[in-house]
Amino acid sequence: MTLQSVLIANRGEIAVRIASTLRAMGIQSIAVYIDGDTDHLDACDTAVRLGADSSGYLDIDAIISAAKQTGAQAIHPGYGFVSENADFVRACQAAGITFVGPPAEAMDAMGDKIRAKDTVAAAGEPVVPGSVGALLDAELIVAAQEIGTPLIIKPSAGGGGKGMRVVHDLGAVPEALVASRREATAIFGDDTLLVERYLARPRHIEVQVFGDTHGNVVHLGERECSLQRRHQKVIEEAPSPLLTPQLRAAMGETACQIARSVGYFGAGTVEFILDSDAPESYYFMEMNTRLQVEHPVTEMVTGIDLVQWQILVASGGRLPLTQEQITLTGHAIEVRVYAEDPARGFLPTGGTVALARFSGSARTDTALSTGSVVGSRFDPMLAKVVVHAADRMTALAEADRALAETRVLGVGTNIDFLRALVTNPVVISGDIDTALLDKIAAEYHPPVAPPWVWVAASAVLDGEAGADTLWDGKSGWRVGAHAPRSHRLRIGESTELVRLWGDPVTAVGIGDGEQAPGRVRCATGQVSVELAGQLHRADAVRATGSAWIATEDGTWHADVAPEPRLRHLDGDDEDGEIRSSMPGVVRVVSVSTGTVVERDAPVVVVEAMKMEHTLRAPIAGTVNVSVAVGDQVAVDQLLATIHPTANPEEGRS
Repeated sequence: MTLQSVLIANRGEIAVRIASTLRAMGIQSIAVYIDGDTDHLDACDTAVRLGADSSGYLDIDAIISAAKQTGAQAIHPGYGFVSENADFVRACQAAGITFVGPPAEAMDAMGDKIRAKDTVAAAGEPVVPGSVGALLDAELIVAAQEIGTPLIIKPSAGGGGKGMRVVHDLGAVPEALVASRREATAIFGDDTLLVERYLARPRHIEVQVFGDTHGNVVHLGERECSLQRRHQKVIEEAPSPLLTPQLRAAMGETACQIARSVGYFGAGTVEFILDSDAPESYYFMEMNTRLQVEHPVTEMVTGIDLVQWQILVASGGRLPLTQEQITLTGHAIEVRVYAEDPARGFLPTGGTVALARFSGSARTDTALSTGSVVGSRFDPMLAKVVVHAADRMTALAEADRALAETRVLGVGTNIDFLRALVTNPVVISGDIDTALLDKIAAEYHPPVAPPWVWVAASAVLDGEAGADTLWDGKSGWRVGAHAPRSHRLRIGESTELVRLWGDPVTAVGIGDGEQAPGRVRCATGQVSVELAGQLHRADAVRATGSAWIATEDGTWHADVAPEPRLRHLDGDDEDGEIRSSMPGVVRVVSVSTGTVVERDAPVVVVEAMKMEHTLRAPIAGTVNVSVAVGDQVAVDQLLATIHPTANPEEGRS
């Protein structure tokens, strides 16, 4: 069968990625979308609206209807959403539409962690010591005692680290089980849990497998996925710096045997966990029955287009290569650019992208462009920057270079943090494990803004616009000496008063410093600052009242800081405003306007990326609430204000 048209049941960068291969193969690509989520549509030939909200991407009937409406012969699910839903595979079969992926029976066997573990163990392959089957809490506690600590509690359904708990004390198991069940129910709709041995220095290694409908199964090498934060992958590479050729061959054959045991065909990933100090003892964790986010690193080192192979297999074709014909060349690294703020505990960010520009020295998979709106409805990953080089050291350097050339302004990202990772000595050494990134994150500090950045940000906010008359200008003209234009700015945790003289600027002052010679020039998307005998140039944009300044040394976001209060009530120096630290939805408002609260009392709960964040009163006082349950809120939006109670002694003589 030759496919002429394929519907892509996904969005964002993976929809763009799949569409590029379909175009190269001469196959029509059909997109689906929901209201306000259209960044991927330009990459496809046609599109069908699924509805108003994100549930459309999970609506099996709507997706099948879109395929029938457009005459699509096949559906490619990408990853996430319906990609591992066996009911969706059966719905495609019932509608006479080819599903680009494995059979429903293989999904059933591998989609549930407990069943997958039982299936693999029955096939004689190694599994992590742990519980078997769906057990009650009392049974899981007994299993935990048999396994010993450290151990991990995790939901049988789902992934991405959601609902997982690492326990080092058996006495903490009951409470951890309750918390994990609650999260598993909320996120996956299934509270089934399992407990497993937790390795001291675990490495997360996954093997890419591929099968066809003629019984052929091969592996395409492994990917090192140990650099993850809170069980969420951040950097992936191929091959792993830990594996020897012999261990690679052994793990690859184990992965192929696991795939054969369930009659697997299409692209799949078998995930293993092993101890850094004893890598020869590796254990099966789970199998992802879909294309992985990190598939580009495998494509780089093998030269194989995995999406093209998926289409060939779905069309009934045989795998183009045998195991002996597959070779790995060089080293590839993928870094994930997220909309998050490392300086604020990696909370999600959002807003309108004022500038998106990506490095020409790397492969970047993304649907992001200038003008894109980043909200809280979907995963915060914005782009994947992928590099390939002759060896790992060179690949790490190339990744740093590509990130230095990447610009995403208007929305906070983790780009500076990623650069700190790929240049970290421990990461460079290759002696990594799944706990390393969290340790690095705890010690991370964003780049400090040098004096010229403060000047540049002030000039961008100032506008540096020319004037037709003396009265229109920003020269600070007055009878006597010219007055400066002043901006009190905040970058991260720092605040500075910046003064600019002249139009164009001829002198500057920062903080309590004296007036000093300085020149500033602003152009569209650019700013240059001459200060202390040095000339600095940067990309610069003004977005929603803030200035964004970016160079190869870092990215800085400056906004106008509130004026300092002249006096404080009850000796409290803190601001009484509660602002959202992320874009999201208000789920709970714990108090009403007029309520008197104590410091640290819960006031508002905001949900972002399926996680709830409780915002508390910074000071004691009377509340004025600015939002209601169900409201969509932006980063730094005012949610409530606490008015401190006046000191009863004040005003007495």
